[in-house]
Amino acid sequence: MLILSRKIGEAIVLDEKVTVRVVDISKGVVKLGFDAPSDMLILREELEEEVKKANQQANQVIDTDTLKNLSKKINKK
Repeated sequence: MLILSRKIGEAIVLDEKVTVRVVDISKGVVKLGFDAPSDMLILREELEEEVKKANQQANQVIDTDTLKNLSKKINKK
């Protein structure tokens, strides 16, 4: 892990595409600004964990009986 010290207004650049700037520091809270391409997804860590869990649940194996029942319902239409 790289640890950097930055003051308000100072920034770091990631891969020449993303700039992370310290916007404010107050009462132990650091506010960061991100300048990145609009097609780049930026998530807080806790949201990324929720997305991973949701994806894992969506990828769980469905048993063959459930698939057969779904197939029957689809074919009736």
